[in-house]
Amino acid sequence: MIACMGAFTAVSVIFMYLKVGKEALPILFFSVCMSGGILFLCYRYFQEQHGIMEDAISQITEYIAGSRDITIECNDEGELYRLFHEVNSLVSILNAHAEKEKSAKKFLKQTISDISHQLKTPLAALNIYNGILQEETENFVVGQESAANRNGKFASVNRGDLTTMQEFIRLSEQEMDRIETLVQNLLKITKLDAGMIVLEKSMENVADFAERVRDSFAYRTSQEGKEIILAGDESVTLLCDKNWIIEAVSNLVKNALDHTGEGGVIRIEWKAFDTFVQITVKDNGSGIDPEDLYHIFKRFYRSRYSKDTQGIGLGLPLTKAIVETHGGTIEVDSTPGEGTSFILNFMR
Repeated sequence: MIACMGAFTAVSVIFMYLKVGKEALPILFFSVCMSGGILFLCYRYFQEQHGIMEDAISQITEYIAGSRDITIECNDEGELYRLFHEVNSLVSILNAHAEKEKSAKKFLKQTISDISHQLKTPLAALNIYNGILQEETENFVVGQESAANRNGKFASVNRGDLTTMQEFIRLSEQEMDRIETLVQNLLKITKLDAGMIVLEKSMENVADFAERVRDSFAYRTSQEGKEIILAGDESVTLLCDKNWIIEAVSNLVKNALDHTGEGGVIRIEWKAFDTFVQITVKDNGSGIDPEDLYHIFKRFYRSRYSKDTQGIGLGLPLTKAIVETHGGTIEVDSTPGEGTSFILNFMR
């Protein structure tokens, strides 16, 4: 562009210096030539820049799509090539971090899986021993009473000691159930993380599996004086793995029951929209403190405000993993003292 303007100025000066008659026409001609030259150079320049940018964009798009072996050519000088060089450096750093994270995650998965499998066998044995102990305690008492009655004596077995032993056995069984639940949830999360689970998806009626969830908690709700209400169009269907979705919704219902008092109401609602199906589990319990909302899906997270002393902090992370494996999203809305709503959205 500078060359074109310089040439035009030089020619104009020459015509003026030579005092050539009718110099306006040659000057007009050369000005048109200069304009054409500038436009041509601009077109070539921006066309070249456009090609370079398109190549860089395609490389970045491939990286976002999952390809890690990308490099933007930056063998020239200029601000644009400096930018490309920085992008290449960023890609290298991200790849290194991703590889490190992958190795750490793989190690953690393997460790959790190994520990979980190692715990399953002794837990099964302990449950058997606990059952035998409970049965033997009952048999001992019955035997003592029968022997006393046969000898014509008044049966004077210490029922207080029996009650104490049975209480210890019950607490022992309760703690073993907690450990077993922890092991099972760890195994499930590990399998989901590792992509070892192949979802067997089919069109399922949402009302059907919501009813199954309610039925599975029927005994507990009757004992605790609580209620589970279902609300939604019975014709709504969802493409999913029914067993895993039941697991996810059951975890949310259990969480709601844990945080509601007597007379509490848990609602399982569902709606179908044009592009997605929404399932909501809502309760009128104690709610979640705003300080905890950001952390509730972290594994083993326990709120300092929670009154639930039995939870192990894996139910909500497992639910989130199941929902995301189905390509869905999970949201939470809670007001302390009023209740909590978990909203699951699945694409249709």
